[in-house]
Amino acid sequence: MCGIVGYIGNNAVADVLLDGLKSLEYRGYDSAGIALNDNGGLDVFKAGGKLNNLFEVVSSNALKIKKPTSGIGHIRWATHGKATIQNAHPHLSNDGKLVLVHNGIIENYKELKAELEQEGFVFNSQTDTEVAVHVIDREYRKGCSLEQAVRQGVSLLSGAFAFCIMHKDEADCIIAVRKNAPLIIGLSDDENYIASDIPAVIGKVKKIIYLNDGEVAVVRKNNVEVTDLSGNLLNKKVEEIGFNPEVISKHGYKHFMLKEINEQPDILRKVLAQHIKASDLPVNLGQVKLKLDWQRIENISIIACGTSLHAAMVTKYVWENWLGLPVQIEAASEYIYRKNTTGKNSLVIGISQSGETADTITAVKQAKEKSAQVLIVTNREDSSIVRYADSVLPLEAGIEISVAATKSYSAQLLAMYWLGLYVAEQKKTLQPAELGKIKQEMLELPAKMEEVLSNAENIKSVADKLQAYKSVIYIARGSNQASALEGALKLKEISYINANGYAAGELKHGPIALLDENMPVIAVLAQGETYAKMLSNCEEVKARNAKLIAVTSVKDKHADNLFDDILRVPEIREDLSPLLLNIPLQLLAYYLADGLGREVDQPRNLAKSVTVE
Repeated sequence: MCGIVGYIGNNAVADVLLDGLKSLEYRGYDSAGIALNDNGGLDVFKAGGKLNNLFEVVSSNALKIKKPTSGIGHIRWATHGKATIQNAHPHLSNDGKLVLVHNGIIENYKELKAELEQEGFVFNSQTDTEVAVHVIDREYRKGCSLEQAVRQGVSLLSGAFAFCIMHKDEADCIIAVRKNAPLIIGLSDDENYIASDIPAVIGKVKKIIYLNDGEVAVVRKNNVEVTDLSGNLLNKKVEEIGFNPEVISKHGYKHFMLKEINEQPDILRKVLAQHIKASDLPVNLGQVKLKLDWQRIENISIIACGTSLHAAMVTKYVWENWLGLPVQIEAASEYIYRKNTTGKNSLVIGISQSGETADTITAVKQAKEKSAQVLIVTNREDSSIVRYADSVLPLEAGIEISVAATKSYSAQLLAMYWLGLYVAEQKKTLQPAELGKIKQEMLELPAKMEEVLSNAENIKSVADKLQAYKSVIYIARGSNQASALEGALKLKEISYINANGYAAGELKHGPIALLDENMPVIAVLAQGETYAKMLSNCEEVKARNAKLIAVTSVKDKHADNLFDDILRVPEIREDLSPLLLNIPLQLLAYYLADGLGREVDQPRNLAKSVTVE
């Protein structure tokens, strides 16, 4: 879950690398570093903590930096070894001639380290990455070229990795190699780039090459050559970048998270315009090609992690009602380590915003091996998970920069809603009149979202009242159980307040012991068959003197005296309510975290793409 950049060309190399790392800052924050190759030696600069610390180190050494023609950079999210300068990348060989940066985990590093130490190699860090440096250096010392040394060295490594590698004596190239970790090559005139993700090269190049697993790229200023691990030359497809520099601009918002929350109505409008053109027309697949045999499907499993898992939970509730099919929800990290009943009559849906979530990739790969049909729901059609898909459902939410997922969550929900309606039409599990009602309310969602966003000041005032509390409980029933879990997740992610979500009926089976005047409770309510029971649960909360806040679409005068504060959204049917009720929860978390002075876009200990298991 680290960010890698590489550059070879005529521009100011240090500035290019730092700018690229800034665009990848959502991938790591523990430490950062760059290595510059000036044709006479390697200069390495590192700093602990946030990327700004590296900017200061490089600035203070500006007079010492010669005129490098190439360089590699790294921003780290720690896996092996603490977040120290010693463990920061880039890592050097013992003779100081070979340097590399790494994203991923080397699973057999302990065995290799013991072997290398016996041969006299000295380790200066606690990382698994340093093993790769010495393994490749050992091959180079045998008289290989750098390209050959990389190819032979990585063949000894197990795990996931993306590397950028330079050598003092071969200053005209950077070697890039990947296995189960993302890496792209950006192409331009008289300069080329390497990066973990597109934001690092947006505005710099218009064409890119996506490296696949087991591919090695030799990147020079004027050309790029890609081979497999056996050295066979590959004819790689060159693709146009579909993004412009505006997508990584805050557009005047204080944080990317606030910008992305406010983008949600437009994202919904764009997607609805493609798939639900009117309440009395069938769902339109548009450019989506569903190569699925629905008649064969007897059960559905949805596999995901984090926020995507909450989208899966909403989908289970809605699809079982709409389609009459059993839907099982799986945390990808658990699915991959147990026996399961996935088979040829199963539909397995993998949901991943980035498409690079390691656990989810492994899970859908296993499902594919068991002959299940696989549908991937992702915001990145260029991502690694797509290679295991029979069909892909793109979210079309645009690049999400803030670590906390907001617009991608709404896009996931909307995608599963319109797909569910499409299947209901094909299987005739909903009556035409009911289908029309659902579609009409979906078409009204963007305007209703805008109404909620226009009342942000009211949400901020409630957030201000919560700043003094150390813990918060969220409760809900029905389709909004996932809303409670997602609201709690957002709050703890960015404010560091201990927040937990519960099915409201479970309060009296344990969590109610936590309730007193120091434990605020946020109740998420929508009109439906559990509404009356939900009010009873809220009465139980109130009886324990807890501060009680409602987030609701229900206009009920009888409930007004029950709650200390009410955050209202426009009325909406229960099965669609998670899309609307989630907006106040996102804003509540945002304003609370901002009021506490937290790093909203880059919360501690988190990274945007979890590319390691």
